[in-house]
Amino acid sequence: MKFLRRLYDWVLHWAETPYGTPALFLLAFCESSFFPVPPDILLIALAVGLPKKSLKYALVCSAGSLLGGCFGYLIGWEFMAAIGDTIIQFYGLAGKYSYVRDLYARYDAWIIGVAGFTPIPYKVFTITAGAFKINFIVFFIASLVSRSARFFLIGGLIYKFGAAIQQFIDRYFNLLVIVFTLLLILGFGVVKWIF
Repeated sequence: MKFLRRLYDWVLHWAETPYGTPALFLLAFCESSFFPVPPDILLIALAVGLPKKSLKYALVCSAGSLLGGCFGYLIGWEFMAAIGDTIIQFYGLAGKYSYVRDLYARYDAWIIGVAGFTPIPYKVFTITAGAFKINFIVFFIASLVSRSARFFLIGGLIYKFGAAIQQFIDRYFNLLVIVFTLLLILGFGVVKWIF
């Protein structure tokens, strides 16, 4: 636990440097494929520091996460035996890997959409999406929508309400995730029903 706390503090320190924006991009990229600390903490720290730039930070975070997700997909597609298995074993996620495989067989785009929006370890889903060779366009669109929704929700709240919203987000993050995940699923259902 001490290691994760030091890692968390190290991530947060980037908000106090002129390299906060590139660090946010790199953190979002790495978290989507192999890094354990989610980019939300740096996104919140940067956005609270400069609320008028919070939507820009959300865009940077979304872009980094989407490209990192594509890298995770590539790891699964090309290097599952060499790299992907190692990452999954490192995080003790072998049991989840089998479970995710079964879910993909039934729900592919839904799985990526929910994983991209919620605090579930997204890297598991990016790697397994490639390993199970789900349609890349489906993966990309579901990732784009869900990751952008997650980060723009945080950025938008901070843009509108300023630093005061940080305590609200921290306190009710899990509840907010559940509500917005249900809205996301409902949105997918409406789109599927219409088309």
